[in-house]
Parts: sequence; C-alpha cells; structure tokens
Amino acid sequence: MGIEDDATGVHCRLDALLEERGMTLTRLSELVGVSIVNLSVLKNDRAKAIRFSTLTSICAALECGIGDLLELSSL
Repeated sequence: MGIEDDATGVHCRLDALLEERGMTLTRLSELVGVSIVNLSVLKNDRAKAIRFSTLTSICAALECGIGDLLELSSL
C-alpha cells in the first residue's frame, strides 16, 4: 500500500527507521506502550490518525524527529 492509496498524502517511515536502528516492532511496542497491532497499522500506512503522545513516544524511542517518521508526499 503506498501513498497513492492514502487520501492524506502522509507516509509513515516506521519500517525504514526500525530497520536502520536494528529494532523490532516488538521492542518498540515495549518501549512505547503501544500494541504491536497498532504499531503495525502505522508501519503499513493504514493509520488514519495518531495521538501526539504516541508520536512523541515513538520519536523518543527511535531517537528521531517527527519529520523523520512522517513525510508528506504529493498526491
């Protein structure tokens, strides 16, 4: 599923960031306190929304900025 399938034009780079850091979705789930299922929805670009608290927790755990995690692509 890509940007073309998402009406918002927002792409989540969670998969790439996890790979770059050698971290599993399971470990991120433990660090952030969000279920693996919900993180998987985000990772696979199926999320329609994200709480700011979740966003900041993920960025803290991955030591990245919001712009590293989310990117806006042209439709």
